Amino acid sequence: MPERVLVTGVSSFTGPYLAQALTERGYEVFGLSQGGPACPGVTVIDGNLLDATSVRAVVEACKPHYVIHLAAITFVPHGDVAQMYLTNVVGTRNLLTALDAEAADLKNVILASSANVYGNSREGALDEETPFAPANDYATSKVAMEYMAGIWASRLPIAIVRPFNYTGVGQAEKFLIPKIVSHFRRAEPEIELGNIDVVRDFSDVRFVAAAYCALLENALPGECYNFCSGTGHALKDIIAAMCRIAGYEIAVKVNPEFVRANEVKRLVGDNARLLQRCPELAPIDMHDTLQWMFRSDV
Repeated sequence: MPERVLVTGVSSFTGPYLAQALTERGYEVFGLSQGGPACPGVTVIDGNLLDATSVRAVVEACKPHYVIHLAAITFVPHGDVAQMYLTNVVGTRNLLTALDAEAADLKNVILASSANVYGNSREGALDEETPFAPANDYATSKVAMEYMAGIWASRLPIAIVRPFNYTGVGQAEKFLIPKIVSHFRRAEPEIELGNIDVVRDFSDVRFVAAAYCALLENALPGECYNFCSGTGHALKDIIAAMCRIAGYEIAVKVNPEFVRANEVKRLVGDNARLLQRCPELAPIDMHDTLQWMFRSDV
């Protein structure tokens, strides 16, 4: 019998890529989703993380061997701060409570945190021992989630992952890279952005899905793992790359309304621990990701 994996947030941007990668590796995949679209190859169970009874029923129904917890509010300037804290902290707590009560054969629980917990850094790559310095409510909610998860450290095999920025086909245009790519796909003459000098460590969603799969049986409970490429890209360099891919120059207008006061200026990670545990992983070059997104039919 195949081993069972419960993926929360299976209808999210990352969820379908992860579900496909898991089914290709022979896992039976269950998804917790709240009214999201169907996901091929996945038994989707409707549930609400903020309803503890609902979450417990989902866990009881699928009896997972592994859990990958993606469900969260991940958009930094999300308007409803209270809902962000409730979903990211209380929702995760409800899941862990249900797993403790109903998942007797559990082998690994992977919780998605965020590299935003590290805050601003001017030099060097951030490893998993970098102190927390959250600069916004999203990051603070993830710090709180990590501390809260420690309550179950002695009872559940929990590992934390901290994804840096990643992108790919299907990501909403409210995120920067899809916004930039979509302007070039439409041959727009101008784009309005915020601070184009910010530096981010961008990964490909296909690499992220592969990393989650690799960690299922390789993660050590109690450890944290950065999901990143180890390479920083300024947004202005992304725009320059897209100009070359699309074959024309776009005019960039800096809109002060898009410049956040609590902007994290530089966020570049050290992926040595991840690659040590999962040496088969190979980050995808950002230029290849941009080409894939630009030429996609989706």
